[in-house]
This record gives sequence, C-alpha cells and structure tokens, in this order.
Amino acid sequence: MELNRLEHTRILMYSHDTFGLGHLRRCRAIAHAIVEQFKGVSVLIISGSQIAGAFNFRARVDFVKIPSVIKLYNGEYDSIGEYIDIDEILEMRKLIIQRTAEVFQPDIFIADKEPMGLKGELIPTLVTFKDTKTKTVLGLRDVMDSPELLKKEWAKSDMVNKIGALYDRVWVYGPETFWNPLRGFELPETMTGKMAYTGFLDREAFNMPDDEGPQLPENYILATAGGGGDGVVLMEQILAAREHDRANDFPIVMVLGPFMKSDSRDRIRLRAASLPNITVLDFESHMEVLIRNASAIVGMCGYNTFCEAMSFDKRTLFVPRTTPREEQLIRATRAQELGLCEMLLPEEAAVPSLLAEKLAALPSINVPSKRLNPNDMAGLGTICSEVAMLSQSSKPVDANSEITLMAGQ
Repeated sequence: MELNRLEHTRILMYSHDTFGLGHLRRCRAIAHAIVEQFKGVSVLIISGSQIAGAFNFRARVDFVKIPSVIKLYNGEYDSIGEYIDIDEILEMRKLIIQRTAEVFQPDIFIADKEPMGLKGELIPTLVTFKDTKTKTVLGLRDVMDSPELLKKEWAKSDMVNKIGALYDRVWVYGPETFWNPLRGFELPETMTGKMAYTGFLDREAFNMPDDEGPQLPENYILATAGGGGDGVVLMEQILAAREHDRANDFPIVMVLGPFMKSDSRDRIRLRAASLPNITVLDFESHMEVLIRNASAIVGMCGYNTFCEAMSFDKRTLFVPRTTPREEQLIRATRAQELGLCEMLLPEEAAVPSLLAEKLAALPSINVPSKRLNPNDMAGLGTICSEVAMLSQSSKPVDANSEITLMAGQ
C-alpha cells in the first residue's frame, strides 16, 4: 500500500491511564494506524500507564511517561509511591503535559476519554492551544457510562460547555447505530456540529516470530480480563465451571493481566493446575495475536476486547462488569441485542452449571460478521481521513467562546 504524505505533521495524544490498559492500547492502535497511512507524521503519546514501556511502538510513534496514580474504590486518586503526596504528583503531571505541548508544538492534539484530563490537568494546555495552530480532538468510547451517571458526573464541572469551548472535534469510537455516548444530554450547537462517529476501531495482528510468543494448544478458548485489576471473579468463575463439567475439557488459555494482585494470581494458578487443558499466562503484550488464533473469546466487554473480538470475527461470551460504571454492561447488552455475542450477567456466571453450558456451546454460535454492517469496523480508516482533513484545514475561529477556565477546575 502506498503511503500518503502529510509533511512534518505532529500529533500529540493524551491517555490518563489510572486503571487497566484500555486507554493506552486504544491510543496506540490509533497512532499506529496514522503512521501506517501517512508519511511525514510523528505521534507522541502522553501516558500515565505504569507499564507503557512493556508495549512495542512503531517507528514515528513514541510516548512520554507522566507519574502514575491509582484510582481508589471511593473514586478518589492516590499516588503509587508511598512517600509522594498525591497533590505533588498531580502538579508534576500537569506541568509535564504543559511543557511537552510547548516543546512538541503539535498540529493535532487528541485526548482519550477524559475531556479535561485527570483532575483538570489538561485545562491549562487546552486553553493555550486556543491561541495556536493546534486542532484539538476529544475521543470518546462508544459507551461512556449510563446516561444518568454520566450526566451527574459531568454536571459538577459544566463539562459539556467546556468541551464545546475547548475542542474543535469530537470523535465517537463506534457506529451511530450502536450507541450514543451522550444520550440524554441537551447538546449546544458548539458540540453537535463537531461530533463524528468513526465506527469501532478495527484491529490487526501483526506477525510475531514463533519463538517469541507462548506455546499454546490448538482450538483454545481465550479468557481475558484486560488489565486484570478487576478480573479475579471472572477467572474463578471459569475455573468453577470447568470443575463442574470436566467432561468438556476443551483447551482454555487464561490471561490474567498485569494488574491482578499476586495472591489472586497464585490462587488461580494453583486451582488451574488441578484441571485439564488450562493454560495460565500472566500478561501478553501481543493480545491481538492470541485473539486472532483463538477459537472463541470469554471477556468482560471492555472496549479493546470487544473491538478485537469483532475485528477477528470471534465467537464471544461477555460477562460485563456492572460497577462502578455501567459501560461494559451497556455495551454487552447492546451487542447481544444485535446478535454480535452472547452475554451472562456476573450473578449468572456465578452459577457453575450455567457458565459451563455457555462455554460448551460457545464454539457453535454465530460469528459477529453475520450481523455487522459494512462500516461498523471502519474506525481507524475514518480517523485517518479526519486527520488528513484536520491537517489541511484552517483552525476554526469561535468568536463566541470566551475561555475563562482556571487550571484545576
């Protein structure tokens, strides 16, 4: 494929990354698609992920690591280091973001999911961009949360009006026919005219030398918990289902994720060792390859797992997380309605006989391609078209938006 050229175009991406792998992996997929499509483009990702360095990045894609924070169960944030105050961490993050933007001078800035950044850390940079050539883009998942919970969260900081004032474009990473992440909002014209539905972000599995990947059985069902921080219950439910029905001993490969606690990891490994045809992996940076080679998937319906299952046309059973956000529940429920997957609620998956029955039937259900529309998986191509459009157009002038935002608001 002949590459198009966008001379000396710089794209800065922001991924706040407080929990799991979803944000960084989504930004990485977008960045790789852009540099594969265009010569002359450089992409720099600002990431708070603790394990950003564990992933390979293509030429002309790099990342800047900002200090990591963790999100507590009460919704507050804390620092990773025991002796570093969270306020100091947040100030460092904000200043690194600002300085990176000043030096890099991006033509396009893309923020993933958090419009104003963690605790408002993007606001000073976004305000600065208003007086520069930089076009600003907010990328939203197909599903953010339930309309009620998202409206309550965003109302506290007048988020919709801030987005309208500070962003030139809003991308929704899904088809318009699937879900509207801003359902229930009364959007001003400053927002509606900037929105574009891209379709789901399609994925590819790039060739990996045989001696680099794990040696796995043929025709395995892949069980993945994403980052693994909240995947213990699903993995233990799968083990309970196998214990209940040992006759169906089809191979299962379990990927626990890097953020699963060590005691939970040890407990799962010990339990799996007494069962036939179960392989347990701690972490795999080439998940696309594992998904491509699997006969079927069991997961929690995070955005990346969903897109990968659809991209590789895999029969899938989702057991979505239902708290503290309803994002996965909404996505899995809607996908099941459209015939794209099977779904069990967590309380249903807790019944070993019911989960065992679903696992045994999984290889015989319909593949997603029978129900997907032609452009549903065109997200990365649409984003590349948007990048070309943004890089070649003048920055819009909004005479009606007076930016009076203060950092941290």
